[in-house]
Amino acid sequence: MAGEAVRLLGGFGRRYAVAVRVAILAPVAAIALLRASADGFVGTVLVVVVAVAWTCGQGGWLYRGGVVPVALDVAVLLGLCATVFWTDAVATTNFGWLRLLVTFACVTWQWHTPPLTGAVAALTAGGGMIALFTAAGLPVDAAQGWMFAMAAMSRAAWVLVTRAAERADRTAAETERARREAAVVAAERAEERELANSLHDTAATTLLMVGTGQVPAGASWLAPQARRDLARLRSADGGRTPDQADLVDLLRSDLDAGHLTVRLDAPPRLPLPFDVAGAIAGAVREALTNVRRHAGTDQATVRLHGDPTALRVEVADDGRGFAADGSTGAARRGLRESVHGRMARIGGTAAVTSAAGAGTVVRLTWRADRA
Repeated sequence: MAGEAVRLLGGFGRRYAVAVRVAILAPVAAIALLRASADGFVGTVLVVVVAVAWTCGQGGWLYRGGVVPVALDVAVLLGLCATVFWTDAVATTNFGWLRLLVTFACVTWQWHTPPLTGAVAALTAGGGMIALFTAAGLPVDAAQGWMFAMAAMSRAAWVLVTRAAERADRTAAETERARREAAVVAAERAEERELANSLHDTAATTLLMVGTGQVPAGASWLAPQARRDLARLRSADGGRTPDQADLVDLLRSDLDAGHLTVRLDAPPRLPLPFDVAGAIAGAVREALTNVRRHAGTDQATVRLHGDPTALRVEVADDGRGFAADGSTGAARRGLRESVHGRMARIGGTAAVTSAAGAGTVVRLTWRADRA
């Protein structure tokens, strides 16, 4: 199957062949009429009119993408050459213009026909012209044979150009294939990363809290949290997703875990693209988990301000805080992947402000024009 470059080249070959043959009509007609004698002028005019009409007619049809049989073109040209028997062409040797018509046809056929068709057409038209001129008693010289060499060189040049177009198509196809493969790999890695983040944010975190003794015996929130963790892992494992989601609903669904008291300051609704809302909600969830695990407090505040074009979310606590020197918070996997990583993948940013004994604020920002 021909590629885009080869198809474009094929169209260019047809159009350029038409342009060349039409462009030579004026000088060829002038040569024919200027060399005609007074007695043969009318006959020469009629032949010139037929030549111009045929060249323009078949050229216009070919230019618009129509199919003109090359055999018909050859027959018309040979018919024009045969008019030397009833015009004054023999007496005035006025046949050079016919030779030019045939020569340019032989050259331009090579630009829009298969190699065998172009070769047969050139040999038939050129050989037939020489035979007719010889039969009429007109002189035959090397210039008439030169048209075969010109047709051969035209075909050779066209083959080189076509091969270059084929190489360009192959390169484009390989580039597109590599792009698709890279996109698939990136999508797979993104899915793996999101699954890893979901596992880290849910079951792994809950189990770690249990294992490190952070969950008191008989904690009423543990069983609902485990069920919620399993539900999130199932939803993260593929499936069709909606186009939009309400960020406020997603945030509220994470506030009833029971192991942390969270005050939510947010508008009633905030619809966002599903992946954006999910990423921001996931980052907030991880920030709240860090409060529970590290801040030494059971209270936090989530403030949401903005609209579907730009927003800011702040997760604040008055816990023990830490030295946010760039090596503590961001280096933890939870902040690095589940907060910073999630925000970066949707074109947003995350910043952590904290100091020992002064609490922590995780600030998430997103703008639609940067997504």
